Amino acid sequence: MQNWTLTADEVRALPLDELALRVLASAQDAWNWRNWLLEVRQDHYPRDPETVQLLAEAWGWLQAKCLIAWTVDQSAAEAFTTTRRGREFLRHGAHWLQAVERLDVDLVPELEFTARPQFLRGDYETAAFTAMKEVEVQVRRRAGLSDSMVGTKLMQEAFRPPKNPRDQAGPLWRDDLDPGESVAQMELFKGAIGLFKNPSSHRRVDYSDPTEAAETVLLADLLLRLLRKIPEGPFAGEGADLHGD
Repeated sequence: MQNWTLTADEVRALPLDELALRVLASAQDAWNWRNWLLEVRQDHYPRDPETVQLLAEAWGWLQAKCLIAWTVDQSAAEAFTTTRRGREFLRHGAHWLQAVERLDVDLVPELEFTARPQFLRGDYETAAFTAMKEVEVQVRRRAGLSDSMVGTKLMQEAFRPPKNPRDQAGPLWRDDLDPGESVAQMELFKGAIGLFKNPSSHRRVDYSDPTEAAETVLLADLLLRLLRKIPEGPFAGEGADLHGD
C-alpha cells in the first residue's frame, strides 16, 4: 500500500482517534476495510499481529463513531463508505471531532437551531458569539429592560441586589436564594458576558479552537437554563421593541 508509511512503533504510539484518522485518510481509495487490513499486513507487518490488531481496532472505532458506514453498492459485508461526518473528520481532524462530541447533548432550543449549526459548519467564532448574544437577549427580555442596555451593565441592572431593605432590587434578583448566591449568580452572568460575548475585544478565548468554542456554547446553555428558573416579572418583554438590537 503506497500511502501507508507508519512503522509499528508509530502505530502503537498514536492515540486511537489519531490512528483512525490516518487509517481513514489512507483508505479513501479503498472500498473494503478487511482487504485494506490484509494488504497492510502483507506489505508492512507480516509477522506483527499485534500491530494489525491495533489497526483493526481503529476501523472499529471509525464505525462506532459513524465516520464510516456500510454500503449496499457492494455485496461484501466489509464494504464501507465514508460518511458526511467522516469527511469532516478528515478535513478538520481529531480535535474537531472531540469538540463536536462535547456538544452532543440537548441544547436549549434557542441554541439548538442557531449556535449548533454554525459550530458544525466550522464557524466557531459566530457560534460562540451567537450563544452569548442569546443570553443577553433573554436576560433583557425577562428583565423588561431597554435594548439600549447591553453587556455587563445589563447584567448588573437585571440582577442588582437591593442597597437596603427599602430598595427595590433588579427584576431578576432572586429573593428565594441566599443573598450571597443571588450575588454570585449576578457575577456569573456578568463575567460570562464580559469575557465571551464580544470576541473582537475579549481575546481570552481562541475562537479558532473548536474545543473552547464548544465550551462557550455549553456555558451559554447553562446560563439560559438558570435563567429559566427565574420567574418572569410583570415587565418581562416590555423593553424588547424599544430600539433596534
